[in-house]
Amino acid sequence: MVPVIEFKKVGKSFGDHRIFDDSNLSIIKGETITVIGGSGKGKTVFLKLVLGVMKPDDGKVLFQGDDVGVMKERELCKMRSRIGMLFQGAALFDSMTVGENVAYPLREHFNHAEKEIEQIVAEKLAMVGLPGTQWMMPSDLSGGMKKRVGLARAIATDPDVILYDEPTTGLDPANTKRICNLIKKLQEKLGVTSVVVTHDMNAAFDVTDRIAMIHHRRFGFVGTKEEARNSTDPLVMNFIKGEMETGDG
Repeated sequence: MVPVIEFKKVGKSFGDHRIFDDSNLSIIKGETITVIGGSGKGKTVFLKLVLGVMKPDDGKVLFQGDDVGVMKERELCKMRSRIGMLFQGAALFDSMTVGENVAYPLREHFNHAEKEIEQIVAEKLAMVGLPGTQWMMPSDLSGGMKKRVGLARAIATDPDVILYDEPTTGLDPANTKRICNLIKKLQEKLGVTSVVVTHDMNAAFDVTDRIAMIHHRRFGFVGTKEEARNSTDPLVMNFIKGEMETGDG
């Protein structure tokens, strides 16, 4: 089976600062994988490489077997239409209604009739527990609601992959639990591949099938959450223990 996303000997530097060096990772269709690592270790760069916003200096980033690094802009747009993204701060457009925000990727990537767009928007908002909120403005929403609208937008195009960038940051425990439940529900209901980038180890253990930890410029640990919990690697042990104790999300 061809991995949905694959890093093959990926290297990436910014000047003298090496972020990735000979990095390998295979993400399997339908799984939820969580990418962890300390600040500045490459989690954001990882997401940008997957989306083709950045290109690797060495090696290849593959999406469904195709080399992202050599894609032209039209090919990148087509690939990105298969990927939903929940941004850390939800990244809603303040001047647009909730419905317009959710409809944005549909209008960007497809030629649906307005009636169809309205139906899709209503369906996706209902899926995240926010039915009938189309006419609200982002300024009227709580932090947890904004995240859920961002999630509705991420799934609007029925993507193959959803990327979650720190999905529980800034949320209280109740909303954190709600987002975790939605991640699991959508993975199960839509059959998507979920890639969660987070510091929140409690959330990671709640939602994930596997954990990939970036250290020493590569994915130094990749395994199940049970393997992560039982790891004797001091870096893995200290990171997991530290993040779970602080509850840093």
